[in-house]
Amino acid sequence: MRPREQRFGLGCALVTPFAASGAVDLARLVAHAQRCLAEGCATVTLGGTTGEGASIGFGERAAMLDAMAKAGLDLSRQVLVGVAASAVEDAAAQANQLFDAGGRGVLLAPPFYFKEPGDEGLFRWFAAVLERCRSPRGVVLYHLPSVTQVPLSSALVGRIDRAFPGVVAGVKDSSGDWATTERFLADHPHLHILVGDERLLARAVRHGGSGAINGFSNFCARRLLPMVDDGADVPGIDELVDLVLRYPVTPAVKALVAHRYGDDGFLATAPPLEPVDAAARATLGAALDRLLGR
Repeated sequence: MRPREQRFGLGCALVTPFAASGAVDLARLVAHAQRCLAEGCATVTLGGTTGEGASIGFGERAAMLDAMAKAGLDLSRQVLVGVAASAVEDAAAQANQLFDAGGRGVLLAPPFYFKEPGDEGLFRWFAAVLERCRSPRGVVLYHLPSVTQVPLSSALVGRIDRAFPGVVAGVKDSSGDWATTERFLADHPHLHILVGDERLLARAVRHGGSGAINGFSNFCARRLLPMVDDGADVPGIDELVDLVLRYPVTPAVKALVAHRYGDDGFLATAPPLEPVDAAARATLGAALDRLLGR
């Protein structure tokens, strides 16, 4: 196992609450970030997949970072942002919001509009983005083929890392495929290999993984800490993941957050996503109660 002091730890892919107007509910967002950190998360990531980052515009992204800073969060240690854009200029602009604000790093997804590009084209895209960044640091390359349909090969990760020494901090592997996680772990032991699928988290930590940026940290972070700290399996986690995957994942996670904290203000989603229905909320809530021993 990787020495604990060298790990990334538990990171929350923070959900984004929306007001009735459709704007980001900044007060609720900040309060939720503070709660996740108090529950044991080392970091929060704004505007990732669970945070519907691809649906949040440049202005509101800036307002989210500003709200975190004004609330006293230590951006340099605790806050990352997800970058979700296909145009080089837009991706670099999103990243520079974080870098200019003094934040910890970015979760950088590949360009997702054109499907199945080759490694050469992807390297050129990542290089162009990083070259346009001011003081780039803490870059976590985001492997999420189920959503982007643009996988990142281990060879590509190595090439980007070599081309920008000290800039790439890690890889977030949300493939849900152990063979892929194992390859990243074997090829890049100096990077933080982070797992998005909670079913593989403890196993990855036992094999040198550095932690997670995941959605379940929004509502059961304390239950996940043994997985990140000790590589220990936690009963009930796999079953809840399997249940969540029956539904659109982000709306299901938001329903679980709303249930855990008794706050339906977390249910709203940005178009094109839609909240899960009442029956789904009841099923998910009952499963979470079982996990938490309620």
